[in-house]
Amino acid sequence: MLVDVVQNTIDGLLIGSSYALLALGFTLIFGVLRRLNLAYGPTIMLGAYAATWAAREIGAEGLALAAITVAGAVLGGAYVERLCFARRGGLRGAATARGPAIASMVASFALWMQLEEVVTLALPRHLYPFPPLYAGAPLVLGPFLLRVEHLVTLAVAVLVAGLLAGLLFGTRFGLAVRVVVDDVEGARCVGVNVPWVLVRVFALASAVGGVAGYLIAATSGQVTPMLGMWSTLKGLIAMMLGGLGSLPGAVVGGLALGLIEVHSQWYVGPSYRDLIAYGLLFLCLWLRPAGLLASPAARARLAATG
Repeated sequence: MLVDVVQNTIDGLLIGSSYALLALGFTLIFGVLRRLNLAYGPTIMLGAYAATWAAREIGAEGLALAAITVAGAVLGGAYVERLCFARRGGLRGAATARGPAIASMVASFALWMQLEEVVTLALPRHLYPFPPLYAGAPLVLGPFLLRVEHLVTLAVAVLVAGLLAGLLFGTRFGLAVRVVVDDVEGARCVGVNVPWVLVRVFALASAVGGVAGYLIAATSGQVTPMLGMWSTLKGLIAMMLGGLGSLPGAVVGGLALGLIEVHSQWYVGPSYRDLIAYGLLFLCLWLRPAGLLASPAARARLAATG
């Protein structure tokens, strides 16, 4: 019994590391633009499908597939940013206006549908194999099994979170981002190029999503059009659970979601796994609406809106 609990906990943390990567990208966009990008997952799917095409047509593999996935996600993110956030949904107008936020969210949903249609027209089969990250046997540590690809994902999630923290709190660009988050008009007054900061943040978030997309596809060994919706839901739930606008919260939310899912599947069954996860999310947001580790700015904005 104890062995099962420990094994499930290990599996939950390892699986949750991919959710943490997705939540990090969501947090960058939401924390800076204060807008919800529903096309975030589909841009990841676009990168994964670009890598799948490259593997099928030109035999790309390894790091080349990872680079193609990231490049495809960044290009897809740039397309979404230009159409949905650059003017109507960005911070160039009223930063707290409800209208632009809703308009950008609805527009990103429309691009979600468009990107799904693009990939299904390019590769019409429902499921395609994706070159695996690791084809060997799992590691055996006593009674416990550890999948190497999950360990790699966990290591990458920790590395990406550390690099993002260093970028945001140890560079001039990070200082500019934090000034924009705190006070858009004040950032303009001190000479910060706000539109350029937003573009770079969006590109950075898309790159993080591309890394997550490659690791998820390479771990599962397949891609489907459902990857877009799956990535959006998992990343959004992990971000909301961990805390709005918080990088540590994104990591904690992703790991917590993985733990909840794995233990729920083991003790209750796969049919109730998602139901329990959504129920706990609802309970968490009821008790702590901004999430477990929300940034002070996010809590203040939530309190200001009642």
